[in-house]
Amino acid sequence: MDKRVENDKSRRIKFDMKVDIWSDIRCPFCYIGKRKFEMALEQFAHKDHIEVEWHSFELNPNAVTTPGLNAYDYLAQAKGQTREWSVQMHENVSRAGAAVGLDLNFETAIMANSFNAHRLIQLAKAEGLANEMEELLFIAHFIEGKNIDDKAVLLEIGVAGGLEKVAVEELLSSDDFGMEVREDERTAQQMGVNGVPFFVFDHKLAVSGAQPPETFLGAMEQAWSAAPSREEQV
Repeated sequence: MDKRVENDKSRRIKFDMKVDIWSDIRCPFCYIGKRKFEMALEQFAHKDHIEVEWHSFELNPNAVTTPGLNAYDYLAQAKGQTREWSVQMHENVSRAGAAVGLDLNFETAIMANSFNAHRLIQLAKAEGLANEMEELLFIAHFIEGKNIDDKAVLLEIGVAGGLEKVAVEELLSSDDFGMEVREDERTAQQMGVNGVPFFVFDHKLAVSGAQPPETFLGAMEQAWSAAPSREEQV
């Protein structure tokens, strides 16, 4: 075989692009943003070369889990407003969710601290299952009305998301992956992130909020075109 041909076959071009996403399970716009990003990704010509990494962000680290308090009543109390006002405020969010196929149920969404859910996501990330875990936790919180700070609920979700039962039990009986949650939050703080969802494309192009799919698609295309090809010996 011609040596030049052999050398060509021993090389491959890599165009992998990273998308980092900071998100909180308690944030409805994070769920909506996730769905809009996924819609954009489906249209992206190089979607098979995209690596998505989820990062932890707590909108309210001091939130107290209160199983008898739903999203409507929590916002009303937090803002000193009536329940009717809170329901009206949530209507716009419900419509935005419905537009991307999400039936958000704020009547049953339990007020819960999300730290342990983030620890579960960090464990899932270590196993390459973070995206699945994000989706299941969003469903549990916003659609099924489950308590995402309840250990039995988190165990059920963890196993459903592909994790070993023993691994999830060990997580929930320890402080494991708490440092990873805090490190994600420190990184966000250093970047000046004060709200989620927050997307960073290829370490350089940022998009904040649950933007339209075409915005995410444009960001991916821009980041992709700006990155040089990388050759790697194999």
